[in-house]
Amino acid sequence: MRIVLVGPPGAGKGTQAAYLAKNLSIPHISTGDLFRANISQGTELGKQAKAFMDAGDLVPDEVTIGMAKDRMEQPDAEGGFLLDGFPRNVSQAVALDEMLKAEGMKLDAVLDLEVPEDEVVKRIAGRRVCRKESSHVFHVTYAAPKTEGVCDTCGGELYQRPDDSEDTVRNRLDVYHTQTEPIIDYYKAQDLVVTISALGKVDEVTERAMAALQGDA
Repeated sequence: MRIVLVGPPGAGKGTQAAYLAKNLSIPHISTGDLFRANISQGTELGKQAKAFMDAGDLVPDEVTIGMAKDRMEQPDAEGGFLLDGFPRNVSQAVALDEMLKAEGMKLDAVLDLEVPEDEVVKRIAGRRVCRKESSHVFHVTYAAPKTEGVCDTCGGELYQRPDDSEDTVRNRLDVYHTQTEPIIDYYKAQDLVVTISALGKVDEVTERAMAALQGDA
């Protein structure tokens, strides 16, 4: 299957992408991984991306599209793939369609993870990270520490990262609504969109997604 995964920040796309890719035996291709791999390997596209990022600018669509094209042409993606974070706007979606059409392929589905905006804010703004060990992550509602503000594991101070503040989250949501959400309508016109609720436990959402992709929901 060739699938695009979409949803707002905090919808759990990365987690679901990993589970779904494993269940479907296809590679999980995320924009973040593409950027990291190309930059660390010093590819021409990686150098271009790094130059824009170092200048504090957005990486142009053509660079992102080039990275995605290179990755989708790898042998492990011949039988399908799950795209996470790409396309992020309508122009990238059009470019993806053209790429696939040139290879005699097409998308099978666009999985839209639906989460109420207030829940997104609650999920992200409630995160607390340990200053000593950033891998120790808690949540004021869903995974609260035994003592408020103190890491259960090492006793370090828990804090809210600037990126997790409510104002920042709402700004990220505005960007999603403006730039990425329009691709849902673009793909709805092709009858590709499958929308599921991303509320509940991780395995429940995965089961819901698998059922929807297999036409059982």
